[in-house]
Amino acid sequence: MKIKIIAIILLGTFIYSCSPKVVQTQAPKVDGVPLTPELAEGKVIFESKCAKCHDLYSPKDFNAEQWKPIMLSMQKKAKISDQEREKIYAYLTK
Repeated sequence: MKIKIIAIILLGTFIYSCSPKVVQTQAPKVDGVPLTPELAEGKVIFESKCAKCHDLYSPKDFNAEQWKPIMLSMQKKAKISDQEREKIYAYLTK
């Protein structure tokens, strides 16, 4: 009897682990507004690259003109390409 129960538990665990996972398909939102795919990519790059070394600033902490020199100075330190920098800048100044 114990063997049957263990076999059923193992079979259930196997079936559950092989079932498809649910993936979120909604666009990320900032301030309740959905982001475009480009802005969402900029947000992901910003959060992954910039958070490695320091706390993240809010995009509202600086205006578009203030973000330009910050982005240029941090590009080399964060090892991001020009395209990545532009995507981050677009996200920060949306």
